Amino acid sequence: MDNGIVYPVKDPWIILGTPKAGGILVVCDHASNHVPDEIDLGIDRQLMSQHIAYDIGVTGVASFMVELTFCAAFLATNSRLVVDLNRYPDDASAIPVASDGYDIVGNHLDAAGRQARLARYFTPYHAALADSLNRHRPALILSVHSFTPRLETDPSAERPWEIGVLYNEQELPSSMAIERLEGEGLIVGDQLPYSGRQLNATMNRHAEANEIPYVGIEIRQDLIGDAAGQERFAAILGEMAQYVVERLASEALS
Repeated sequence: MDNGIVYPVKDPWIILGTPKAGGILVVCDHASNHVPDEIDLGIDRQLMSQHIAYDIGVTGVASFMVELTFCAAFLATNSRLVVDLNRYPDDASAIPVASDGYDIVGNHLDAAGRQARLARYFTPYHAALADSLNRHRPALILSVHSFTPRLETDPSAERPWEIGVLYNEQELPSSMAIERLEGEGLIVGDQLPYSGRQLNATMNRHAEANEIPYVGIEIRQDLIGDAAGQERFAAILGEMAQYVVERLASEALS
């Protein structure tokens, strides 16, 4: 099971491949479970291998997509427990003090400590992503996350979807993605396991605000827990993304 980025990495992001104007950019806000040396979260280290810390499998999927489809990927290099990059900076959950019922002791910060954490790890990530998009505006952003097969709060409630497609205002690219993924025989959740209208901060900020087409993807973690599953879904997503790009271009000409 991958745990994200190979270290040391000095920045709160890393770019795999070469971003290209008119290409496809994969974005993973929760790609790593790394905690910088200067931060002590005050929790059991075993928790850092669980979903509480990062989106299991997505770094492998993104890496295979870069290798197989020649897209580029923009990946976070720190755990979501350091900062949750898929939040707005003034949201309390941007630096979570609790997650999945666990108290994140080291995140009980005063105002100055909170602002320092955001300035070091949150703001540079989003500034770098904005800069990449400005210099190499893609035809499509693919935002990739993963979700647990069942909720920690209700282990008996299985989540049957293999993949979810999330969106806010931009429905057309997602409808095309759902059509293609269902054509692959996948069990697809439309706005599942939760709604992109409620949790879409990074794509709202960088894609919707700049009218860049995007598709938000959630993959069930048990399907991408090893290299074979990651490579499989990289191929599926790469083909789907190219299909959406071509369909959008065709729609624009018609």
